[in-house]
Amino acid sequence: MSEPLASGSVIGILGGGQLGRMLSVAASRLGYRTHVYEPSPNPPAADVAHAVTTAPYEDAAALAAFAASVDVVTYEFENVPTAALDLIEAARPIRPDRRALAVSQDRIAEKSFLNDLGLLTAPWAAVATRADLDAALESVGAPAILKTTRLGYDGKGQARLDSPADADAAFAAMAGVPAILEGFVAFDREVSVIAARGLDGSVAAYDPGENVHRAGILHTTTVPARLSPAQRSDAVLIAARILNALDYVGVLGVELFVTARGLLVNEIAPRVHNSGHWTQNGCATCQFEQHIRAVAGWPLGDGSRFADVVMENLIGDDIQKGPAIARERNAAIHLYGKAEARPGRKMGHVNRVRPVGA
Repeated sequence: MSEPLASGSVIGILGGGQLGRMLSVAASRLGYRTHVYEPSPNPPAADVAHAVTTAPYEDAAALAAFAASVDVVTYEFENVPTAALDLIEAARPIRPDRRALAVSQDRIAEKSFLNDLGLLTAPWAAVATRADLDAALESVGAPAILKTTRLGYDGKGQARLDSPADADAAFAAMAGVPAILEGFVAFDREVSVIAARGLDGSVAAYDPGENVHRAGILHTTTVPARLSPAQRSDAVLIAARILNALDYVGVLGVELFVTARGLLVNEIAPRVHNSGHWTQNGCATCQFEQHIRAVAGWPLGDGSRFADVVMENLIGDDIQKGPAIARERNAAIHLYGKAEARPGRKMGHVNRVRPVGA
């Protein structure tokens, strides 16, 4: 194993949203500086990062200057263009590496990877043409969800099919890009596991959280999740299996469905994850510090839970609840510094903390 990054080293972060913001805060606590690369002006991370480059991912000169200014590169979202990654990787290590990105950037690649590991997923079929969709409906059935293979998140890039009669509209909604049809899964609840793997191959996982979504966007994560001891162990083992198969370095989010057949993997996210925000007030080492530790070559920290937590996202006008939440006991507010509240926009979150088992 190589030596950890020296104090004062610069960690480059691709993406300047709220995840980049919280990664920058964690890095500063460990004595590191961050340099954020973000195409949009005035991103949330700009308030706390040591340096910010505002340029498109197609700007080769800006990418080269960014790479030259940092010691290692990580990212807060997985949809970084391949050409940009090629240029950066030629100059600096990227952690997690390109294989994790390649798997997570494409839903077909992701499902194939998971199934090849022997992990259960929803039934699925690739859809490139209208005829493919008819064949997929024959094999997968309806109701189902047609999704773009790339770039979709928080319910975007998706169309629901309640019956084959919805096929024309759903296919048109994909606007000619490759898609995947995923069958509906009868599940009791959705949970997620946030886990990390270090440069030395060590693995640490947080307790699974139970997720509730509204309008396709995460609303709350509750820890502990309603799982049996065996289910809890299986969830952590699934995350560890994925981390090791990818030779991963950093924090990974794994979303799982709890079903009568067992735990099904919904998707993986090669980064810190919204459903892991509870760790900021429930663990000695939160997911953001854990990620910085991993990419900097430090030992992984203690992710054991010392409190029960309910994390609630503040979406759009929910930000107006801030003053009232501030009066609550045991409520930790995390706001992202975004100037404009819009429907569906994540403006912050609150962690409501209580003693274990209370």
